[in-house]
Order: sequence, then structure tokens, then C-alpha cells
Amino acid sequence: MTQFLSLLLNGISLGAIYALIALGFVIIFKASEVVSFTHGSLLLLGAYTIARLSDTLGFLPAVLVGILVTALAAFLVERFIINRLRGAPVISLAIVTIGVDIILLTELIRQIGPDILNVPHPWGGDSVRIGGIGISENRLIAMGVAGVLIVAFFAAFKYSSWGVAMRASAEDGEAAALMGIRQGRVSALAWVVAGILAAVAALFLVGAPTPGVSAAAYTVALRAFPAAILGGLDSTGGALVGGLLIGITEALAAGYQEQLSFLGRGFGEVAPYVVMIIVLLVRPSGLFGTKELTRV
Repeated sequence: MTQFLSLLLNGISLGAIYALIALGFVIIFKASEVVSFTHGSLLLLGAYTIARLSDTLGFLPAVLVGILVTALAAFLVERFIINRLRGAPVISLAIVTIGVDIILLTELIRQIGPDILNVPHPWGGDSVRIGGIGISENRLIAMGVAGVLIVAFFAAFKYSSWGVAMRASAEDGEAAALMGIRQGRVSALAWVVAGILAAVAALFLVGAPTPGVSAAAYTVALRAFPAAILGGLDSTGGALVGGLLIGITEALAAGYQEQLSFLGRGFGEVAPYVVMIIVLLVRPSGLFGTKELTRV
């Protein structure tokens, strides 16, 4: 039971990080109807920037610069690429984001090289025990920070003018435009927010128990994509639930690897995608996604 509770707590903390990344997928899709595949490289960009600047600027300034650089990169992608292709088929926009992702990823991998870059978190790599249940301080702090950011996001999404504009654009883009809502501005701000969330997620994703920043951080970030799909690409609440489900699934599958050895070594790495496929077979639009109705 202690092992199960420990894996569950670690899964929730990991799921909170995934939820931040999945929220970025969802708000970009709601604001610009783009399935963005650039998130992996944006997250790696944030982690790389923080790691490179920590020694010269200090931890906190490096984090702020890393968040700013990631948000700026997301903004430039939206302004100079996505905005110019507005109205293009969804599949074309998705392929464009894949191309941008490959370009950014190739350059980042070249810069990182074979090394593992360390991010000097002030809290270090120590673990804490809560009633016999162990969890790294990094993951515990990540859970708290993610909780605060998610609450702040949902409050802004519901009550701010940007949130109202995004919900209106997602509901009926043409009607929103006629009401004076500038969809280009809504889309640009959505990409910036997604970049900020990706950078914050990167800060904790490369901390303990992860050894540091390497090209492998990119593949870890991609596991948040099933979270967004599982919850429903047009549902912000679904991103939160999907992130938690994927995090718990991955932690439990990795923790009980010996009992699941008949499924093959490393099953925990593919478990999120297995869960996603099973859910989509039952609910193609995701757990909380909107079903499209076709009139005949």
C-alpha cells in the first residue's frame, strides 16, 4: 500500500506538469484551431535557456529570461507563420508546426550535444517523506506551482476579457469577428500563454528525479500530447484531467514494471499512448471534447 500511495503521489505531481503542457495545446487549438506540434521544442528551448544562463545570471533571473524567450519564440511562430496561413486546412497547419518543431529541435540538439545540462534548483534533488511516502522536493514544489497556475488560468479564462474573447472565438469565430473581437490578437496571446506554461513545465520537468536538460526532455514533453487528446482538444478542464490520468498511468506502469514484464520492457513509456488509444476508441472526441454534429 505504501508503494502504491508513493507511486500515486508521484504520478499526480508528474500529471500536474503534463497538465500545464496540455493546457498549452488546448488554448492554442481553441484560439487558432491549430494542432500545434511545436510544444516539445518550445519546452526544450525554455529548459536549455534556463540551464545555460543559470551560472551567469543566477537561478531566478535565468528562469525569468527562459520564460520570456519561450514566450517570444511562441509569439514569433504565431505572428510570422500561423497568422499568415490563417484559413488554411487544419492538416496543412499541423504539418507546418511539425516542420517548425523539427527545425527548432535540430538546432537545440546541436547546441546541447551529448552533455546533460544541469539546472541548479535551489531546492536541490532531496526527497521528503509524508507519512512514509517519498517524493522529491522538485515534484512537490511543481505540484504546488502547477496548482496555482492552473487556478489562475481558469480564473482568467472565465473572467478576463481575453478569456471571454477566446471562448467566443472558439464557439463561433465569424460571430465573434462581427462583434469586434480581434481573433489575431486572441491567437497571439494564446500562443504566448502556451509558451509561458511550457517554460514553467520545463523548469520542473528537468529537475529531480530527472538528471537534467538533454535531448530526451523532448520525448518526455511529447507524453503530454496524449493528455490533451485524451481530455479533448477543445476542453481546458479535459487537459487538467488528462494530464493527471497520464501522469498517474505512467508512474504506476513504471513502478509495477516487474509485474507488467509480460507487456515488454519499458511499457511505462508507451502506457500514456495505450490509454489514449483505448479512450479514443470509446470516445473519439476525448473524455470532455465536444462532439461534432453533421446535418444530413
